[in-house]
Amino acid sequence: MPLFFVVPATAQTTIISDTASQEKIIVYKDARLDILAKKEAAFNDANGFSLGPRSAKGFRLMLLSTSDRPAAMRVRAQLLQRFPEQKVYMSFQPPYIKLRFGNFVEKADAEKYRKEIIRTKLVTNNIYLIPETIEIKPDKDKDTGN
Repeated sequence: MPLFFVVPATAQTTIISDTASQEKIIVYKDARLDILAKKEAAFNDANGFSLGPRSAKGFRLMLLSTSDRPAAMRVRAQLLQRFPEQKVYMSFQPPYIKLRFGNFVEKADAEKYRKEIIRTKLVTNNIYLIPETIEIKPDKDKDTGN
């Protein structure tokens, strides 16, 4: 013989009213879902799982402006091999290919890389420090202090 149990449950009730048709929709929702959603959002922010890159004002190095695409690709490849921790941005503004390097919050950090690139002779012409909106990686060491 089967045995059944009945457990009463309570939920939050939200009434949504549509003024045009005067119909009512009743939504039964557990209040713990809102708490869970807030905890999940906080966890994602703390662990760097945000929906997009964070941005801030900073600096990049303008390395190259040329119409020679193979030369630009060669410099880009050398930079990526030599400095894998930095990004290289390549854009085309007719008739020139422009190569920008790095995401630097501090001007001093950009200057260090500029001097290193000059020292290694990856780029032979002038290197300019330009202010730009940069991508910021979340600092995982700072966020793990929970």
